Amino acid sequence: EYGHALVGPVYVRGASPGDTLAVRIDAVEPGGWGYCVGGGWPSVFNERYGLTGEGVVHTWTLADGIGRNQHGHTVTLRPFMGVMGLPPAEPGDHSTIPPRFCGGNLDCKELVVGSTLYLPVTVPGALFSVGDGHAAQGDGEVSGTAIECPMDRVELTFDVRADLPLTAPFAETPAGLVTMGLGDTVDD
Repeated sequence: EYGHALVGPVYVRGASPGDTLAVRIDAVEPGGWGYCVGGGWPSVFNERYGLTGEGVVHTWTLADGIGRNQHGHTVTLRPFMGVMGLPPAEPGDHSTIPPRFCGGNLDCKELVVGSTLYLPVTVPGALFSVGDGHAAQGDGEVSGTAIECPMDRVELTFDVRADLPLTAPFAETPAGLVTMGLGDTVDD
């Protein structure tokens, strides 16, 4: 099995199934390097762009809010965490790959500093996990990755909301509300 490297699970005192966990994103600071991959496997997007053969790896130097790859291209950084979520209530091993109604691999580029993510609590203590650092990403990881990177610092603040029952995650971001209609289940 493979998946994302995560920090957690974090037990949140007072969180119970039926509550909502509010996760305020206070700091996300990327490390000094990152990488992204273009193509290399069959997918709708890679086939459309002719990238199903050998993939291309871009290495990035990250500093002062700018990423620069080995070809001299630059990107403005908007760091965020790709995986933020709670486990399903069902016991067992659960992949980190799919997004779920309780969060997970959301890859939502709007979840930057100043955002608050709201997740339905599924188990006592919430058991929140976070990982999959991104320095920047377009609208989805259409070729397979964002600029994947380590994080030097991530600070989150948790609040338990018994007054806000949810069936799917949503977020308040500096750009506005983001809804994530993920349905009730996702197969592993």
